[in-house]
Amino acid sequence: MSIVLTHHAYGKSQIRLTRVTRHADRHDVKELCVGVQLEGDFAASYLAGDNRDIVATDSMKNIVYVLAKKHGIGTIESFGETVARYFVQTYAQVRSATIDLVEHSWQRLVVDGRDHPHAFVGGAGDKRTAIVTLTRQGIRVESGLDGLSLLKTTDSAFTGFVRDAYTTLPETGDRIFATLLSARWLWGRTPADWDHAYHAIRRALVETFARHHSLSFQQTIYAMGTAALETCSEIEQITLTMPNKHHLLVNLTPFGLDNHNEVFVATDEPHGVISATLARSPG
Repeated sequence: MSIVLTHHAYGKSQIRLTRVTRHADRHDVKELCVGVQLEGDFAASYLAGDNRDIVATDSMKNIVYVLAKKHGIGTIESFGETVARYFVQTYAQVRSATIDLVEHSWQRLVVDGRDHPHAFVGGAGDKRTAIVTLTRQGIRVESGLDGLSLLKTTDSAFTGFVRDAYTTLPETGDRIFATLLSARWLWGRTPADWDHAYHAIRRALVETFARHHSLSFQQTIYAMGTAALETCSEIEQITLTMPNKHHLLVNLTPFGLDNHNEVFVATDEPHGVISATLARSPG
């Protein structure tokens, strides 16, 4: 029997990095979690234990810290490209470097009506993400967000679905719509300002969720993805994933009370998961 090594990659995950930039009048802070994955000519290590071309994963961690010191962190996309380029340009055996980044948001505290120069509060629950993949042929950048909690108390319905022997769910013309949005978008062109583009896309997603009269999670996902693509011409496609965080109407009739969509119980499991990828038409 012949055994073939068809693919291999390795790297360092969960590199915790906090970078403080000390200006004369204020401090800026960036907190990231960084992952590094390398692909290249490492087969000898797998097949024969020959580690001459292996860059130790501990070295990868140290390289991330050194690059943060030397270059700072502007945006996670630009820092991801800096890290990826270092590995591809420094080590001839590396064919591609994929840098996975998650930003933990810190917002400047407001004290006596003014931004405090060096005190911060944890920001919104969602986290900004990026995946930068650099090969010797080109670069691929994907940005996104994770864990954005969204809820609206009306303008959401679900009717007309398949009814058979296994269906117990009643139809409803008015329900709570609650979810935890994850979004990823692929850049076709580099935007003039990574931060401005990110916030414009996030705003389009959130505002469309709020305004859309939903006949299904699927319909709302399509509307949100469409709004993001229309907002930012630099992105080629977007993938949205939205779990249905159920809020079940409590039966109060045993207590002689009507419940007109006022009292609910929130449930985490099990829940539905709906996703979609939208891309620009080639034409």
